[in-house]
Amino acid sequence: MPLSNAVPGPSSRSAGRQTADIVLPRSEIGPVKAVLRRIVIAFVALSAVALIVWFDREGYNDTSDGEVDLLDAFYYATVSLSTTGYGDITPVSDGARLVNILCVTPLRLLFLIILVGTTLEVLTERTRDQFRQNRWRSSLRDHTVVVGYGTKGRSAVRALIDDGADKASIVAVDNDPTHIADATDDGITAVVGDGTRADVLRRADIEHAKRVIVAVPRDDAAVLVTLTVRRHNPSAYVVAAVRESENAPLLREGGADGVVVSSEAAGRLLGVAASSPTTGAIFEDLLVPGSGLELVERAVQRDEVGLTPRACRDLVVAIVRDGETFMFTADEGLKLRKSDRIVVVRGAPAGGVHVSTPGVRE
Repeated sequence: MPLSNAVPGPSSRSAGRQTADIVLPRSEIGPVKAVLRRIVIAFVALSAVALIVWFDREGYNDTSDGEVDLLDAFYYATVSLSTTGYGDITPVSDGARLVNILCVTPLRLLFLIILVGTTLEVLTERTRDQFRQNRWRSSLRDHTVVVGYGTKGRSAVRALIDDGADKASIVAVDNDPTHIADATDDGITAVVGDGTRADVLRRADIEHAKRVIVAVPRDDAAVLVTLTVRRHNPSAYVVAAVRESENAPLLREGGADGVVVSSEAAGRLLGVAASSPTTGAIFEDLLVPGSGLELVERAVQRDEVGLTPRACRDLVVAIVRDGETFMFTADEGLKLRKSDRIVVVRGAPAGGVHVSTPGVRE
C-alpha cells in the first residue's frame, strides 16, 4: 500500500481554502470581551441619564404632549448622548439645566469616548498587529517551522526549547483553533491554515527556514507537506513523523532528511521497557533534554582533536564527518578531526545520574 491513510475529503479541502492568518503570542483581553465591556459601560451611562431626567421630569418640557414619562426620558438620553439633539424635549428649569451641565454633559463625553475609542482601538489594533507581523517577518531567518501542533508537534517544540532553542525562532502551522491556542499560550507564533498549502507555508516564511518538523496526524498529509516544503526550500533539514513504516520510503523520496515511525518507535520502547525496565527507563531519560542522561550533538573541542572517541571525556556514540555519520566502534584507528561533530551521552550537571526503575527494588 502506498499510503495507509485515506485522502482528505471535501470538508478538509474546503477548510484548506481558508485564508491563513498569523497569530502572534499575546496576553491581552479578547476583542469580544472588550466590546461587550464597552457596550455595558455605554448602556450604564445611557440609563443613568434617563433616570436623572425621569426623576427631574418636572423640569423638562416635551413639545408633543407637555409631559415627560420614562420612555421620553430614555429618548432624551439617547438623542442627547449621541449629540443628535432634536430639541423636542428640553430642560426648562434651573435645576434641570444645572443637572445637564454637571451630570449629563460628562456622561455625554464618556459615551463619545467609548464610541470613538472603540473605533480607534480597532484601527490601532490592526495597525499594531500589522507592524508586529512585519517586524517579526523581517527578523525571521534560520527558524524552525513545525507543521502540526498536536501531541507530537508540542513534544517536538518542548524538546527544542529544552535544548536551548528560542521560542521566537519557532513557528507552528496548524488549522485546528485549539492547537493554535495551545501554541500561542506556549509563546509560539502560529500560522492558521492547512500545512499542505504553499500559501500557508509561505506565511511561515518557509523559504528561509532552517529546519522543518512535519508532525501532522495523517501519513498522506505528511507526504504532501514534505513535497511542498521541498519545492520552496530545497536546503532546509526536514524531519517527518509517520504512523506506518510502509510510508517512510515515500517521505524519503519526497525529500525528508529524517523519518520517525511513531507507532513503531513507541512499540519498541514499550517492548524494551517490558523486557528490561532499567534499559527502558534509560531510553526514556535520554529523550528528555536537560535532566539525567541526554544525547547531545556538539563540535569537537580543541583538546579532543586527534584523540580516539574512547578517550573523550563524554561517551561518544556517533561521529558526523563530511555529511556522513559513523556509529562509534572500538576501532582505535578512528581519530577525531577538528571539522567533525560528535554525538555524545552526557550526565546531569552535578555528575551523578540516578535512574529510578518502576518495579525494581532499590
